[in-house]
Formats: sequence, structure tokens, C-alpha cells
Amino acid sequence: MANKGNSVNIKSDGAKAAGAYHHGDLRAAVIAAGLKRLETDDGELGLRALARDVGVSATALYRHFPDKEALLDALADEGLRRLGALQAQAWLKAGGGRAGFKAIGIAYVRFAHDEPALFRLSFTRQMPERYRDEGSDGGDVAYNLLRAGVGEALPGVTDPDIAALHAWALVHGVAMLVLDRRVDWDEAMVEKVVGLTFGGVD
Repeated sequence: MANKGNSVNIKSDGAKAAGAYHHGDLRAAVIAAGLKRLETDDGELGLRALARDVGVSATALYRHFPDKEALLDALADEGLRRLGALQAQAWLKAGGGRAGFKAIGIAYVRFAHDEPALFRLSFTRQMPERYRDEGSDGGDVAYNLLRAGVGEALPGVTDPDIAALHAWALVHGVAMLVLDRRVDWDEAMVEKVVGLTFGGVD
């Protein structure tokens, strides 16, 4: 990358006035700012608003996000990455197997409860082919873990893809019922419901 392309101009009152953003840092900073705005009910996710948040001109963002749709795709992918990371941690903490499989299901519903706007965005975006082509679709991590969990927790399953879809439908349905306030958030209840599919009743 040429030296002249390594930074963009920062406004004097910007978030990083002491220096210049490297392009990779700017992309990460904008995604972080977008995630923060998602936490507010009226969070504006326009490129101009996010440019103000990170202290750069709007045109500086176009190198990374040619339009708002590209930004929303990046935020959605980050949400899926976070979900996958949380599920992986839950799997390892539970020691894998049946307990780990159940833990990733509970982690899924908990993520929806804790990050409702990000969860909704992540599962309402139709991720473009470029994410799959570049191997950067964050959803792959979560799904592959789910599919692997089926094999360990339910060894008698002959079609792991169907079993994984069944388990995914269960936790996604519970998550949406919680988000739509059809049922109250109760982690003990979630554990019992998830346990019916993720490894059977104790």
C-alpha cells in the first residue's frame, strides 16, 4: 500500500486529533461507532453521522464503505462474528459434547437478549456473495460450530445438516419470542427449553 494511502485527514476536533488513522484502523473505528449507535433506539447509521463520530470527513469512509448498504453488511457480519465467538467460548467452557451443544444454544438466545438491535440486523441482512467468496461471512463460524455440535451431542443423527437446522430453528424461535416480548427473558426457562432439543431432558 502506498504511503500516501495510509492515512486520511482528521478534523481538528475529531476523535483521534493527535494523529492519523491507518485505513484498517478507520474501518474498525467506524464499525465500532456503528455498533455503539445500534445500542440506542434512534441510532442513525448514515455514513455522515458515523464520520462525525470518528472525526473524519464522509468521503474518507467511501474507501471502505461505498454506500450505507456496505456499512450495514459489515455491521451484520461483525454481529455474526461476535455470536460465533460467544458460542465457541460457551462450548469450550462447558467441555464440549452434550453440555457444550446445549451451551451454544443458550449463548445464542442470550446474545439476542443482550444485543437485540445487532441480532436483528445480523439476521435480516441478505449477505452478499462477496462475503462468501472472501471467506469472511461471520455466520459460518456459528453454523459450523452448531453442525459439529450435532455430531458430538447426537451421534445417532444421520443428516447433521437437518439436525443443525432443527436446532437453529429452535433457538432462533426462542430468541425472537424474547425480542418480540411474547415471553419474558428468563435464563433458567431458556436453559430448559433449549435442553429439550440440545441433548434431551436431564
